[in-house]
Amino acid sequence: MFAQQEVQNVSLVTMYEVSKILSSSLALNKTLRQVLNVISAHLRMQRGVISQYFVEQERLVIIAAIGLHADEIARGRFAVGEGITGRIFQTGIPAIIPDVAHEPLFLNRTGSLSQAEDSSISFLGVPIKSGRETIGVLSFQRERSERTQSIQSDLQLLGMVANLIGQTIRLHAEIAKDREQLMQEKSRLQKELVTKYSLENVIGYSKRMQEVFANVHQAAPGRSSILLRGESGTGKEVIARSIHYLSPRKDKPFIKVNCAALSESLLESELFGHEKGAFTGALQERKGRFEQADGGTLFLDEIGDISPAFQVKLLRVLQEHEFERVGGNRTIKVNVRLICATNRNLEDMVGKGEYRSDLYFRINVISIHLPPLRERREDIPFLVEKILGTFNRDNGTKIGLTPEAMQVLSQCHWPGNVRELENCVERFATMARSNLIREVDIPCQTNHCLSSTLWKYQPNGVVIPIAPVADDRLEPATAVSMPEAENATEREQLVQAMERSGWVQAKAARLLNLTPRQMGYALKKYNIQVKKF
Repeated sequence: MFAQQEVQNVSLVTMYEVSKILSSSLALNKTLRQVLNVISAHLRMQRGVISQYFVEQERLVIIAAIGLHADEIARGRFAVGEGITGRIFQTGIPAIIPDVAHEPLFLNRTGSLSQAEDSSISFLGVPIKSGRETIGVLSFQRERSERTQSIQSDLQLLGMVANLIGQTIRLHAEIAKDREQLMQEKSRLQKELVTKYSLENVIGYSKRMQEVFANVHQAAPGRSSILLRGESGTGKEVIARSIHYLSPRKDKPFIKVNCAALSESLLESELFGHEKGAFTGALQERKGRFEQADGGTLFLDEIGDISPAFQVKLLRVLQEHEFERVGGNRTIKVNVRLICATNRNLEDMVGKGEYRSDLYFRINVISIHLPPLRERREDIPFLVEKILGTFNRDNGTKIGLTPEAMQVLSQCHWPGNVRELENCVERFATMARSNLIREVDIPCQTNHCLSSTLWKYQPNGVVIPIAPVADDRLEPATAVSMPEAENATEREQLVQAMERSGWVQAKAARLLNLTPRQMGYALKKYNIQVKKF
């Protein structure tokens, strides 16, 4: 009576712990080994194996085991009907072998009993089923002296555990299948995203550029003003054109104006037009860019460089959608979508009072940031390929790059972004002496990169342009000092430029983007003696 009660208690505790383990983790192999350890401890069994049938291998393969070495586990493979394990799988019927030494079906495939030939070993095996389908076998071995009187109850307990294992294996298979389907769907959507969010004549397979493309597609159909932010050379004009051609205004004009290229008076005449006789040389009336862009899109590049006085004039047009030509008094109404671009920090300028906050909010309805080339390096090989392809078509050549040369280009910092990359590729393609560009043919590998002399790099990777020394005798109120680069003072930068150019003032002036006159004044200002050779 007490023995039967003890067996029931052991069975209940074992089932409770097994069910708790099977529901605790998604790591199937680890979970199954923990189940085998619990059964081994409670039922005093030495070696436990869980075998699963794999259709592609046409074999039962051990997926979890205790009491076996790795090489023994690797040998534990059975065909359907082969050995006791194969027979249990084939028939779906549990089996008890009181002594495996007298059982011809026991193949000792793993070789685990070679050191226990003098012991009497019993074998218990049950099928693992998922529904009505047998998917594997759970088996244990132990010495016959251990719990021989309860072998039937132990087999029944193993059968219940096998049912739980079957459900767990099926659940993991479904999870793996769902995960595979999700990964395939994710891959399909990513490929579709690249196709969906693409812009004509714009290369951008990187994540950052895909975000830009998505924003462009989202913003293009609307009427709101758009501000394109980003460093010089990132392709703001190309993106502006793409927005126009994706919008309902695509059949209307796309007009562009570089605000930094014109003085305030010329910019006013350029944008608003002028009447005949408005000023000297105004021989006839002329439509401005706002009128020319009526119904379409007006792209104002370098919007951060306009003067405070002109900011007021531009603000009125954006608020009222009307203006007067220079020298005229007739109000002209226009329907224009405005796209602006700048590489300046407008927020900082507003904070300093250099830029009107009301104009800032008018042009910055939708802001799209274009990443610098160094933040989307995966696009560089595609850009180089396109640039080289255009060069080869225009010049009738067949120039290519070695992988090593492409790697060099991919690792460059490119402070001038795509514009600098285009210039570099065109430069070495033009000067190439063969149709294959190698690593040594890249100018920066032989210290012949002209652009590198214009930039300095801080330890954190920040690019700092070497600015010109202003001639404070001419414009003392607007003198601009050279920023420090790599902790170098202005005097040290001048000395470095002179040493690099062999103490030739004209060459040093070009390195620092100065005129020879400004260079001479700077040398005098910092009391730098020019060396004679």
